[in-house]
Amino acid sequence: MVIDSNFFMSLALKEAWKYQGLTYPNPAVGCVITGQKDELLAINAHQKAGSPHAEVMALKDAYIKLTNDKNISEITASKEIHSYLLKNHKNCFKDISIYTTLEPCSHIGKTPSCASLISNLGVKKVFVGVCDINEQASCGNDLLIKNGVEVTTGILKKECEESIYPFNRWNKKNFVFFKWAQRLDGSTDNGIISSNNSRVNVHAMRNLCDLLVIGGNTVRVDRPRLDARLVDGKAPDILIISRKKDFDKTIPLFSVKGRKVIIADNFSLLDEYKNIIIEGSSKMFELSREVVDSYLCYIAPATADKFKILNQSKVEEDIIIWMKREL
Repeated sequence: MVIDSNFFMSLALKEAWKYQGLTYPNPAVGCVITGQKDELLAINAHQKAGSPHAEVMALKDAYIKLTNDKNISEITASKEIHSYLLKNHKNCFKDISIYTTLEPCSHIGKTPSCASLISNLGVKKVFVGVCDINEQASCGNDLLIKNGVEVTTGILKKECEESIYPFNRWNKKNFVFFKWAQRLDGSTDNGIISSNNSRVNVHAMRNLCDLLVIGGNTVRVDRPRLDARLVDGKAPDILIISRKKDFDKTIPLFSVKGRKVIIADNFSLLDEYKNIIIEGSSKMFELSREVVDSYLCYIAPATADKFKILNQSKVEEDIIIWMKREL
């Protein structure tokens, strides 16, 4: 049987993208584990900074499947998962293969070294998408090879590089992404557009960002709070892009404790922050074109009517959506 390493890496990438924007200051990483006959044992990802890395989450899931030992299920701290696996694995990982979008870390920080764990569990094969450019965490591949693990690198390298692009930007300067929500007819105004789950997702990102940028007209018309209340998170500092500085200070965003609200007619303040969200519609889209690194769009299946999505697919760059009008 020919192992389709691209296929398994694509599954790891898909899982990693679910947590893009939620792992700052860490990269979004996905991991897949297969068994002796290339059967799928686990798919998981790094979900937030300080929590177990993707490889640890996947190894935990694979361990349960291989041993039926569910005592590890309730363990959430990375160090404790490491310890449990090392103590109880009984060589159950000797025939597995690991596919990870980013080189396993070699250093001990908030979580133990993934490369060291993999080596000590007796894993024989590791497939890596892209090598880590972070000097503190890099050299995991070298550690694996030193301990007799067969390492193959460059699996879907371009796609994996794209998935950790925000991480690479944080390490060099800052990362700026533009977020907007729209309906199927392209409208971006007149009230709430996205579903509650999508808004929770945005609030989770706001909780991790240093600065949120918004247009002056949006502040005046929508009178937003621009916090992270849906996840009980912190409110980021606010930069209002506006030539006029006459704002009604009873607008909720001005009353959030612990935040700075700056009004300026340019984006120079971005240089003082690391993780930045710009929210807005078409005017802000054009104004911020030169400072944005990536774009995030939430498309709601609605116009004047509500639609249920039946199926979605792609043809080249186009997204095809089959829908049914909800009565």
